[in-house]
Amino acid sequence: MSLTIDNSDGALPIEYAEVTITRIMFRNGGSEYQINGDTCRLLDIQELLSDSGIGREMHVIVGQGQLDSVLHADPMGRRAFIEEAAGVLKHRRRKEKALRKLDAMQANLARVQDLTDELRRQLKPLGRQAAVARRAAVIQADLRDARLRLLADDLVRLRGALNAEIADEAALKERKEAAEQELRKALHRESLLEEEVRQLTPRLQRAQQTWYELSQLAERVRGTISLADARVRSATAAPTEERRGRDPEDLEREAARVREQEAELEAALEAARHALDDTVAHRAELERELAVEERRLKDVARAIADRREGLARLNGQVGAARSRAAAAQAEIDRLALARDEARERAVRAQEEYEALKAEVDGLDADDTDLAERHRAARERLADAETALTEARRAVTTTERRRAATQARHEALALGLRRKDGTGILLDSTAHLTGLLGPAAELLTVTPGYEIPLAAAFGAAADALAVTNPTSAADALRLLHKQDGGRAALLIAGLEDAPQRGAGNCASHPIAPAPDDEPILAEKYVRAPSELMPTIRRLLHNIVVVDTLDAAEDLVRSHPHLTAVTAEGDLLAAHFAHGGSAGAPSLLEVQASVDEAAAELAELSVRCAELAEAENTATERRTEAAALVEELGERRRAADREKSTVAQQLGRLAGEARAAAGEAERSAAAAARAQDALEGAVQEEEELAERLAVAEETPVAEEPDTAVRDRLSADGANARQTEMEARLQVRTHEERVKGLAGRADSLDRAARAEREARARAEQRRARMRHEAAVARAVAEGARQLLAHVEVSLVRADQERTAAEAAKARREQELTAARATGRELKSELDKLTDSVHRGEVLGAEKRLRIEQLETRALEELGVEPAGLETEYGPHQPVPPSPSADGETLPEDPEHPRNQPRPFVRAEQEKRLKAAERAYQQLGKVNPLALEEFAALEERHKFLSEQLEDLKKTRADLLQVVKEVDERVEQVFTEAYRDTAREFEGVFSRLFPGGEGRLVLTDPGNMLTTGVDVEARPPGKKVKRLSLLSGGERSLTAVALLVSIFKARPSPFYVMDEVEAALDDTNLQRLIRIMQELQESSQLIVITHQKRTMEVADALYGVSMQGDGVSKVISQRLR
Repeated sequence: MSLTIDNSDGALPIEYAEVTITRIMFRNGGSEYQINGDTCRLLDIQELLSDSGIGREMHVIVGQGQLDSVLHADPMGRRAFIEEAAGVLKHRRRKEKALRKLDAMQANLARVQDLTDELRRQLKPLGRQAAVARRAAVIQADLRDARLRLLADDLVRLRGALNAEIADEAALKERKEAAEQELRKALHRESLLEEEVRQLTPRLQRAQQTWYELSQLAERVRGTISLADARVRSATAAPTEERRGRDPEDLEREAARVREQEAELEAALEAARHALDDTVAHRAELERELAVEERRLKDVARAIADRREGLARLNGQVGAARSRAAAAQAEIDRLALARDEARERAVRAQEEYEALKAEVDGLDADDTDLAERHRAARERLADAETALTEARRAVTTTERRRAATQARHEALALGLRRKDGTGILLDSTAHLTGLLGPAAELLTVTPGYEIPLAAAFGAAADALAVTNPTSAADALRLLHKQDGGRAALLIAGLEDAPQRGAGNCASHPIAPAPDDEPILAEKYVRAPSELMPTIRRLLHNIVVVDTLDAAEDLVRSHPHLTAVTAEGDLLAAHFAHGGSAGAPSLLEVQASVDEAAAELAELSVRCAELAEAENTATERRTEAAALVEELGERRRAADREKSTVAQQLGRLAGEARAAAGEAERSAAAAARAQDALEGAVQEEEELAERLAVAEETPVAEEPDTAVRDRLSADGANARQTEMEARLQVRTHEERVKGLAGRADSLDRAARAEREARARAEQRRARMRHEAAVARAVAEGARQLLAHVEVSLVRADQERTAAEAAKARREQELTAARATGRELKSELDKLTDSVHRGEVLGAEKRLRIEQLETRALEELGVEPAGLETEYGPHQPVPPSPSADGETLPEDPEHPRNQPRPFVRAEQEKRLKAAERAYQQLGKVNPLALEEFAALEERHKFLSEQLEDLKKTRADLLQVVKEVDERVEQVFTEAYRDTAREFEGVFSRLFPGGEGRLVLTDPGNMLTTGVDVEARPPGKKVKRLSLLSGGERSLTAVALLVSIFKARPSPFYVMDEVEAALDDTNLQRLIRIMQELQESSQLIVITHQKRTMEVADALYGVSMQGDGVSKVISQRLR
């Protein structure tokens, strides 16, 4: 759609003879504006047309209610008409825009100023922190360099010491090898002597073997008896309370690991046993053959030896053997007594250990319960802290809402404060009588009906209520006296006129009428009784409807009623008022204030409740924290008590082990004494037998011993192999025995945890059965022990006799062994020296690794680069400059030269750096970045602050220029309009007199325009005293004067002459004809005489088909 305007006279401020304004509508609902094909804003078009007096809501469109607006306008409203025609509107908009920017800028300016001041206050302490951070960086650099150099020096020294240790270790190993060679020779000599001893005493080996096996059997039987007795005591002891132990899953996993180890050891044991069986068989075969040969040779050699030594010597040996047997018996009795005493001490220590162990189990159960209570207390503390956090968050949120509501309430209440004449009257209550207060505060409107009631009241909604007309007159006199402007007054005390729905509304609840009846506006209002008659008179015949269509239907059917809609539109048969939303009335503001006050009261109560909830949560949190602290202290006390009991357990276990060891040693010594006794007895018997044989056997030649020597050597080797095999088997058996019970114990513990109650009864039954079995086993073992001890005595006697036979060779063997011991001692010393060297080397290697790890983890330097870059061979570079220090510019200056490494200097440098760093105190590592950022932000805000101040000054200058322009344009337009008004008024009212008067001639920016009109034959000049036709013509005269003073390209008039008679109509038509000379007129009329002077006529006609049709007719 396009509109073309002729601009040949240059009325529009644009360099075109024709101006085409175009609006393009798009399918998506958008639109675009153009001026002569160039895209522009709607605001640009409005400002362009305003220079010629054209606009959407300007004076060039004279509607049906426009004349009434002119008649009822105040001086400022009439000024607005002149300003619109003069094109001042756009200047005022620019001024208002500039003032809005100033208001918005003032807030930003204050905020930026506050930010700048705050940043300026923060810069000084942060600057000090930044200086400390710079100093700390320099000190840390010295500290790191000194640490690295000292670390590198330690590393170099340790590596040198390690290399020297390696060289010493090689020399010691050579000496050790030489000592081992000499020791092997000595051992070879000793082995030869031992071979001779074995040749002389073959029976001793069998006796020792027999005694050893019988001793092992006796020890195992004693162990069985002790175990059976312990089982009996354990089974018959009072059952202790079932207690929980470790997790069954952990116990089963550990048992599986133990079984795997046990299976491996059992496999190794089985292989060792097979090897032992083979060795024993081979040894037995050799011993059997050797025994046969030795018996043969022994008989022959014994007879010959006995014969040579003589019967006297044999008799002496028999006596010596008997003396040794008696001494052995006395030693056996003494050792048996010591063994029994040691066993009693071991039993007492074990009983105390078991009792204390039971006490430890009780402490573990108490600790478990205490730990569970401590965990529950911590959970309650966490819940209390969570509840406290939520309560604080709720309090903060509600406080914010309350603050926002309070601010809104204060802002709305501030809007109720009047600064016009009403405000002056409210401030002058001491000088006025009969002033009731603002009507908005006295009236109570049904919620939701504030807008329609405000439209129904009109100016009375913002009025002050007074008691009588006298009080109203006094108030107006006060306004005139103080030049306080204008004010609306609502006068109470009128007689209540009888009307529909009359009554005292203050005493009845407000309720709407049924939907099928008109709802009177007074039904939605309550007021004091003295004010209700005035309210009823103001709202007489005014009803409330929902929409404008309903209002139109109501007024058409009931012309005497006035309808007001929910949106504030007022429609009557003779008058209408409304449109888009405007500024809220005092009734609406008062309703908003009341609503905000109610919400504020509710939020205040809510804040108090939340504060109390927060206090409760705080108390709960304090109680929970105290309980956690108390339980924690009790757990620490329990741990200390358990530690003390554990120490006592360790002491008792040590005493029990010591007593058991002493008993075992006494038993072993007694066994050896028993063996000595048996050997002595056996020796006595053998000597007696030899004596008898020697006396009876004839003298024979020396027998050949070659076969016996060979069998003896083979047997010795076989026995040595068997001994090694037995030791291997015994080692594996001990390892298997050590692990066998452990896996079963772990399984039993796991099963016990899972089936604690169900297994308790089974355990008691099993323990009773085990007690019976253990008693039977103990009884049988005791019987077996008696037989074993008898056999052990016999084996000991046989061994003693064999030892006596080898005594002659033992002297030589003793000397050889002494030599071997000396060599062995020397070898042990060399071995210890080598071992110490290896340990020291390992320690040095460990220290080297620790230093390398420390360099890598603490200082981030690779070990390879540590010695290369920071070793003692590297010079020490000069320290970086401290804060405020100026380095010499000469590169040859000693301060700028590196120095050789001196450990004492570096240690002093390290201590000085550590002391300086400690003296700095707390260091903010981010202070440098924060200070730079804060300084940059302060600089930026300072620049922005200066820009804002400059912009504010520019805007104030713009406002000043706009005021000057408005004053100039308005002055010129007013003078032209006043001149034209006198001429037009005299033509419309021949013989009459009319003129425009300024309310404040001294101030052209704020002065209003008043109209003085005196029709012919009358002396009055106030418009309110004129008749309806005279007021309409006066309004037309004012508008035409404006048209003539500031002509516009065209004007639209809607039935402006409807109320004029023929004479006045003719006068108006002549004025219109004059306007045709400079402007185009569009007149909506029903007057025939107005149509006759038109150049073209347009109308709407409805044909027979019911379709409207536009018809036109050009007359000229």
